[in-house]
Amino acid sequence: MVVVMDVNVSEEQIGEVTSRLEEMGFQAHLIRGVSRTVIGAVGSRAVDTLGLKNLPGVEKIIPIMKPYKLVSREAGDGAGSVVEAGPVAIGGPELAVMAGPCAVESREQFLTAAHLVKQAGATILRGGAFKPRTSPYSFQGLEEKGLELLAEAAAQTGLATVSEVIDQYSLDMSRDYVDILQVGARNMQNFRLLQAVGRSGKAVLLKRGLSATIEEWLMAAEYIMSEGNGKIVLCERGIRTFEPSTRNTLDLSAVSLVKCLSHLPVIVDPSHATGDRRLVSPMSRAAIAAGADGLLIEVHHDPPRALCDGQQSLYPDEFARLMLELQAIAMVMGRVAGKFTGQNARRFVAGVSG
Repeated sequence: MVVVMDVNVSEEQIGEVTSRLEEMGFQAHLIRGVSRTVIGAVGSRAVDTLGLKNLPGVEKIIPIMKPYKLVSREAGDGAGSVVEAGPVAIGGPELAVMAGPCAVESREQFLTAAHLVKQAGATILRGGAFKPRTSPYSFQGLEEKGLELLAEAAAQTGLATVSEVIDQYSLDMSRDYVDILQVGARNMQNFRLLQAVGRSGKAVLLKRGLSATIEEWLMAAEYIMSEGNGKIVLCERGIRTFEPSTRNTLDLSAVSLVKCLSHLPVIVDPSHATGDRRLVSPMSRAAIAAGADGLLIEVHHDPPRALCDGQQSLYPDEFARLMLELQAIAMVMGRVAGKFTGQNARRFVAGVSG
């Protein structure tokens, strides 16, 4: 169940309700929304809520019948939550555009990409230091050297950073370097890893598994939040179907549905969903129109020479044009896209093209 507190609730009243819930055998999880504070109560026992309703500061109590309790829309009091990570907020009026190469390959490559996506209006820099690949012979990432380059690029550009962790070793190494820990599709149901990133206290980008249902995806997020970490961003990146024409099948209906089921922000990764740079821009536009809170896009200054996923990486001028297009769609959706607009953006596009 969820205990919704009054708008002007005091910290003392929150503490009293939390203590009462724990005395009754529940785990109490405090969720601070934009306008309301709610307390998620997780437990297996039935309880007479009358005593709770009469406590000072309590507005109402909402039972939750879904298996995912803390990430449900009810736990957010019917409103979406905003996740803060470094200098950015995800889920608010400004769209979170995460961009950069699939993998950190070298200092020159990554710093070049970082400045290009910054100039084009991205707010978060992506780059893989640990790369779980299908083939053991494929490039696996630079590991700590890659993380150091992420930190250097962040210091130069002021961008927040996101990078994938694949196990406890990579998690321990990454937490001091990046703002957002990414849990990839292959690890969506690695429950020990989910619990570990939950205990880290860092913001988490949780990708949907290759063949995961929406309920399984939300239950994975529940693992993270049950450890006390509510800074979770969900990422739809396509699911595996019978269709071989694209890398995966992008499920944009999931974006709109999850926004109804959960208070967590949702972004879309059109690069991994399609595997084809020709489809990245149209699917990005469609994702924002479907209600996504942001995008995760692969951008490389020289895609044919990329060590990972060059075929789905945008050229810098393509990314800059996309950012201009997103501004118009964002305006219709009541959102804001990118850090620059108008003539400055057009000059950058022209400069990159030239």
